[in-house]
Amino acid sequence: MERKGDCSFTSVMTLSKRDQNIPERYVLPPLQRPNPTHNHHISTSLPVIDLSMLNQPARRSQIIDEVGAACKRLGFFQVINHGIPTCVMKDALDSAQEFFNLPSDEKMCFASADVHKPVRYGTSMNHVMDKVFYWRDFIKHYANPISEWIHLWPSNPPSYKEKMGSYAKAVHTLHKQLMEVVLESVGLNANYLHDDIEKGSQVMAVNCYPSCPEPDLALGMPPHTDYGTLTILNQSQQGLEIMDQDKQWHSVPIIQGALIVQLGDQFEVMSNGRYKSTLHRAVLNMQKERLSIACLHSMPLEKKVGPAQELVDEQHPIAYKEAGSFGEFLDHISIKSLSEGKYIDTLKNQ
Repeated sequence: MERKGDCSFTSVMTLSKRDQNIPERYVLPPLQRPNPTHNHHISTSLPVIDLSMLNQPARRSQIIDEVGAACKRLGFFQVINHGIPTCVMKDALDSAQEFFNLPSDEKMCFASADVHKPVRYGTSMNHVMDKVFYWRDFIKHYANPISEWIHLWPSNPPSYKEKMGSYAKAVHTLHKQLMEVVLESVGLNANYLHDDIEKGSQVMAVNCYPSCPEPDLALGMPPHTDYGTLTILNQSQQGLEIMDQDKQWHSVPIIQGALIVQLGDQFEVMSNGRYKSTLHRAVLNMQKERLSIACLHSMPLEKKVGPAQELVDEQHPIAYKEAGSFGEFLDHISIKSLSEGKYIDTLKNQ
């Protein structure tokens, strides 16, 4: 057992190296287990958006329409030619790998059960609250403005701050560009809440999903939606699955150099339900470890968000209460596991 203050857990990396079977606390009830035979793999029809065309005035409206169609259908799309060099994406994943390969004692100095901590190492979703554990280790840290937070990030491995910092800054720039496109696609001005988006929260959830001896019994993360505006995901291996409007799970393929974009709860509220946040989960692999870096973007920590007035009319009455701030969302998950229900459901008008 690894310990640090009010936080104690055994990392999944430790378990994966010593056990032939997963511990009982990781075994999901039968109805919650992944069933590979029921998955619908639709890799040929997943939306892939070429952002290089945004710089061509004649093509910009076409890209906005493509993004709008993807948001309505799945709340999800992938982007290529997004301006972040492949080497920057790879360096970030490599630095994540180096961090998770550190001795346990070095990682545990960041361990905490306090979800408000600006830098936090942990396991599962919320190992204090989770009734069933999830096969994941993570380190989360705030990243915007990076000058305010980077000194708190791990100093070991030595290149972590430089490599992860370069990626964080590049993704923050991409997020601002994507928000303009998604806002226009839903019928809002590209500069809607511009200052709040510029100063918004950026949380980097750096995840490690070790190989799992019994992947059909467990999950890396349960079905959930992300709080915030957009999540931008960089992953080393396939493992993300998203649910469509027909309650079918879709495996998201790896496209070299692409980044995955998912709508979050804040955007669902802002759009007054025109777009929905994406229910997704992480499945496991018996042979391969998977790394992912999810950059979760939201409004500033204490900023509340309601439906945009431009998207409220007689045909579309106001459908959501004012969304709680990111800080209030953290309060919510500190007392209730995300696997017990979607936070967005607490914001809907009955």
